[in-house]
Amino acid sequence: MSVIREAISRAGQSGHGLRLEGVPTGVAGLDALFYRVEFSEDGPRTCPLGGFPRGAAVHVTGISDTGKSLLAEQFCLAQAQRGEGVVFVTVESPAAFVDMALQQRRLAMGIDKDAMQNIVIVDAAMHDAVREDLPTFLATAKAALEEVKARHLVIDSLTGLYEAREMQARSIVRRIYQFVKENGLTAVLTSQKRSGHEELSAEAAGGFAVSHILDVTLVLAKKIVLSAAQSRLWHAPIGEMVRFLRIDGSRLCGHDTRTHFLTITREGLLQVGPSIAAEGSGQ
Repeated sequence: MSVIREAISRAGQSGHGLRLEGVPTGVAGLDALFYRVEFSEDGPRTCPLGGFPRGAAVHVTGISDTGKSLLAEQFCLAQAQRGEGVVFVTVESPAAFVDMALQQRRLAMGIDKDAMQNIVIVDAAMHDAVREDLPTFLATAKAALEEVKARHLVIDSLTGLYEAREMQARSIVRRIYQFVKENGLTAVLTSQKRSGHEELSAEAAGGFAVSHILDVTLVLAKKIVLSAAQSRLWHAPIGEMVRFLRIDGSRLCGHDTRTHFLTITREGLLQVGPSIAAEGSGQ
């Protein structure tokens, strides 16, 4: 039995150099839902973080058509606008279609076309070896990171990497999580929920282990207004689709625990807020 000395470190030393700071998400209303706690002689106080915690692996899960890909695209473009490199791994749609979607989102967000130079797309949808073989996936992603000195990674979606082998989901996600940490990335990783899963739970295809491994989980959901009571609660007519967002957990910083309305604007952008509780109270 061998001892792995590299796995042992003194508390107070292994986190040296790490700093809790926010990475703007590109989604209106979302950045304000994360905060940090500062301590002084007057006691603790909460301060807005201003986005996802830097270095986090963020899990975005929901059933189809809840806005997962939109959130991933807006995050990607927000980082590119700030001059930080991003690798966007597409597992579902071919690269040409993702590129077209990013261009549409860029125009809606008012981002200059020069920012696109900071984005590299990896097409795992059309290349089976990238999608099906994890070492090939990681090697390809690593090469893409080096092209733009990327600080961010988007994978849309994780589910496509293990859809025919869900028993391996935990090991695949664990290795990708390690890859994110080894390379100092902030990552947005989408995953698909099965239709039988409760819509506002963190369970995704591959089980709760996916959310358990990653640092932050956002749950996106949609419901059709079916009753007068729901109509009053959600301020929408019967028959209309209403979308929601909830942060299920964040091990790196504080977060708002309420369920919020999620809107897709006419321009095709996500907006978060207000919370259901605030609407219900008339605030």
